[in-house]
Amino acid sequence: MIIKLKRVYADYDNADGYRVLVDRLWPRGMKKESLKFDLWEKDITPSTELRKWFHSDQAQNWEEFATRYRIELQSSGVLSRFVDTLKGQSVVTLLYASKNESQNHALVLKSELERELHKQGL
Repeated sequence: MIIKLKRVYADYDNADGYRVLVDRLWPRGMKKESLKFDLWEKDITPSTELRKWFHSDQAQNWEEFATRYRIELQSSGVLSRFVDTLKGQSVVTLLYASKNESQNHALVLKSELERELHKQGL
């Protein structure tokens, strides 16, 4: 399985495969009928408390945020359930709204998802 990342505001591409919105909140300025997605997976996102803390100072909080989010993913069981949902897909694109393409939760999620897929032999 290939996992890709893409901002929700980027153009749709057939090569995106199975498109999963991985934001807890609906993206600003995006009409629901204009976003092509297969699944909106709110449960895989950082907790509201963690998200708000991270956004209070993204540059300063990035490393700690990534660590805390990994812990949330690993301790909740949501990651393995998410992998079960994705089984059978050859390409999965995680859609996110963050303007910061180098420090956002989708990067951490992709990394943890790839680790879980490897662990399960997928």
